[in-house]
Amino acid sequence: MFPEEFDYYRPESVKEAMVLLKKHGDNARVLAGGMSLIPLLKSRVVSIPHIVDMSRIPELSKISEKKGEIIIGSMVTDYEIEGSKLIKEKIPLITEVSRWIGDPQVRNRGTLGGSLCHADPSGDWGACFLALRGKVTVKGGSGERVIESDRFFEDSYSTAVRTGEILTEIAFGIPEGRSGHSYQKMERKAGDFATVGVAVQLTLSAKGECSYVGIGMTAVAPTPVRAAKAEKFLVGKKMDKATIKEAAKIAASETSPMDDPLRGSAEFKRYITEVFVRRGLEKAMERSEEVI
Repeated sequence: MFPEEFDYYRPESVKEAMVLLKKHGDNARVLAGGMSLIPLLKSRVVSIPHIVDMSRIPELSKISEKKGEIIIGSMVTDYEIEGSKLIKEKIPLITEVSRWIGDPQVRNRGTLGGSLCHADPSGDWGACFLALRGKVTVKGGSGERVIESDRFFEDSYSTAVRTGEILTEIAFGIPEGRSGHSYQKMERKAGDFATVGVAVQLTLSAKGECSYVGIGMTAVAPTPVRAAKAEKFLVGKKMDKATIKEAAKIAASETSPMDDPLRGSAEFKRYITEVFVRRGLEKAMERSEEVI
């Protein structure tokens, strides 16, 4: 099928894009990589009179390090993230997650900002974003504001980014000290959305106690979710097998999956979540021991 007719714009600055969005209001939509929006348009699930393509705005396609954070522009592609030496060195969890996304064609076009704004409850980036306590910067008619990861996802395919606002960058704090990471994912076939996905970021103290842990989970609730109770249970504790096992049980209890004829029952997804949180914590522990 072909989409219904729409007006197409390619602004060359964020300011120009904001003018267009303000002018057309709810009748306009931002186009990032198009991996989600274009199929919706072609199948006529949605009809949008005005499309604002952000691909010609250079400031949105940069990766940088600033004040202990990695800053990723909203239009940076999954492929660029996967190939970034800076990201791999500073926050390897992001690199690991990028390799699980779709296939090479998708990674060449899909963007981090576009994926987060689409807010698919089975998307990979949501789990990573939550595990790392990321934050996004958005610009709109009322100025610039920062949204923390815990306040970003509001419902399935719905975020705290409002009409007329543009997500410009995503910031992730660089883990310090003895840190490890893991991304565990079950998929029906290569390149598919997650049946269950779990991202783990872990930092240990000199005594081997958990000083920071982030556990982000995807495809187990109406939005990506953070296992806040499991994280609270782990902080300050020695990371032995019994502690990890209990934390995995707590994390699974924080999910609210739905039965799915394609990807399994809610009971099955909770079970896989528990397994993946345990494996993720164990893998992050193993990797933290490699840090000198």
